[in-house]
Amino acid sequence: MSRVTAEEALTFHCLGELLVGILHRGSEYATRGVLVVVGGPQYRVGSHRQFVLFARWLAEAGVPVFRFDYRGMGDSGGGTRTFENIEVDIRAAIDAFLEAAPGLREIVIWGLCDAASAACFYAPSDPRVAGLVLLNPWVRTEEGQAAVYLKHYYFRRLVSGDFWRKFWRREFDYKDSLRSLGDILRKANSWRQKVDEVETEEILPLPKRVYKALEQFQGRTLLILSGKDLTANEFRDTISSSSAWRGLLRSRSIERRELSTADHTFSRRVWRDQVAQWTLEWVRSW
Repeated sequence: MSRVTAEEALTFHCLGELLVGILHRGSEYATRGVLVVVGGPQYRVGSHRQFVLFARWLAEAGVPVFRFDYRGMGDSGGGTRTFENIEVDIRAAIDAFLEAAPGLREIVIWGLCDAASAACFYAPSDPRVAGLVLLNPWVRTEEGQAAVYLKHYYFRRLVSGDFWRKFWRREFDYKDSLRSLGDILRKANSWRQKVDEVETEEILPLPKRVYKALEQFQGRTLLILSGKDLTANEFRDTISSSSAWRGLLRSRSIERRELSTADHTFSRRVWRDQVAQWTLEWVRSW
């Protein structure tokens, strides 16, 4: 696809701050639009101009898309904030999207990394959100990260010819390596003990907060995971280590796609186009 559909720069307000967004109009007959939420630190263009190209691709296929900078990002005003504190920004963006495209009746929120987690936190509170597209959701904990490194990084190192060449030549620091490995083993063991526990603390670990939000969401979800990404691997490990997560992902409302060769940001055109195609097919399927 090469034709660029109508694009319009919009400004709107959120708690007194001026926010900036770009509307890709798509078809005037569309009733379902896609809101692209940005993960930080990032802005509405996306890595490798990914969000621009993705939005144009969908709009050419008829799907309206709105991508925006939340407060403290890109060209929007306000102080810097984390993905855990942008729910009012997402609501303001949806308001602006629907005002600019009044034919829309439903919104699908599309988010990569911590934007996917932010989308989960927001979606249950707004009946206008009918669907979520979650790419490599961020469920990072210190213990979970250690388990991922142990499983996906250290194992690859141990079967690497380069590692053993350095080992026999004594070209690396044994003490630091063993100290680092010991620290990671302790953290990974702590993660395995915690992942399926029922917690009563007011603030739950991030994986459990994402789980609870997704469990409460009444709409549909498309989950897309990269094959060559530690963030995606941590999410997979969270699922495989939790009966609650495994049960949730067996729901008919959740579909899962795997792109085994892709990196975290789907940086190659073939990966980006595959994500766009999956998104389009899924948005049109219900």
